[in-house]
Amino acid sequence: MSVIGFIGVGNMGGPMAVNLIKAGHAVKAFDLSSSAVERAVEEGATAVGSAAEAAFESDVVITMLPAGTHVRGVYEDEVFGHARDGALFIDCSTIDVETARAVHASAAEKGFSMVDAPVSGGIMGAAAGTLTFMCGGSEEAFGRAKPILEQMGKTIVHAGGAGNGQGAKICNNMMLGIQMLSVCEAFNLAEKLGLDAQKLFDVSSTASGQCWSLTTYCPVPGPVETSPANRDYAPGFSAAMMLKDLNLAQGAADAFGANTPMGEKAAALYAEFCQGGSEGVDFSGIIKMLK
Repeated sequence: MSVIGFIGVGNMGGPMAVNLIKAGHAVKAFDLSSSAVERAVEEGATAVGSAAEAAFESDVVITMLPAGTHVRGVYEDEVFGHARDGALFIDCSTIDVETARAVHASAAEKGFSMVDAPVSGGIMGAAAGTLTFMCGGSEEAFGRAKPILEQMGKTIVHAGGAGNGQGAKICNNMMLGIQMLSVCEAFNLAEKLGLDAQKLFDVSSTASGQCWSLTTYCPVPGPVETSPANRDYAPGFSAAMMLKDLNLAQGAADAFGANTPMGEKAAALYAEFCQGGSEGVDFSGIIKMLK
């Protein structure tokens, strides 16, 4: 078993760290939130006082951080200078492709192996150990990372070279954001037409309109018991996080010359939703704004 420094043990990172502890790894936990660290310690982690201390003498360093600036800062200012020779770095944050590739390059210059491995599956998937990991990096780095990731997730995909994990994540979530809007619009139209929501679900869930946003995360109460719509849109994946990912997709589209008009419109709608005070609402709650 490995010694793992886990930097960022919040809503997503915390349950992921717990699954590593259950698998028998020794986990050193650091987060700017003391309560997040306390929760990890209750599950068997060892608290450390800095990202540098988390990296020190660890076989693997895992980061789950809010944005590219945080990832670059943590690795360049604390991790690189304190990690042991041969340490493996796994960044599970969702950040821009360019920053991911820059941090990969810095790691390689210093002789470290690294993968970018953003996740899909939300808080429930993190707790259940059923996350999907989209990985970018060399075959060698991916081979080393995969056994660790398999203890936190169900589907582990090597998407290609450095930054390609981030590319896969933002493309996936752009599809998700667009699809959720289409499902919301359809249920709103159905209501205007006098069509019962359950009846529409019964039809579309087995017809050509079927998608994850409908069958797993239905934005109206009733048809899918576990969807946030049945909990007054308490977030599994917040509108603010969806907007972040849509903006990353638009930044990548601009940087690499891709035409994404639906993605652009989705980002604009989620920006409006968040600006109206709904940042902390589940992203499926946008059905109420569209209504």
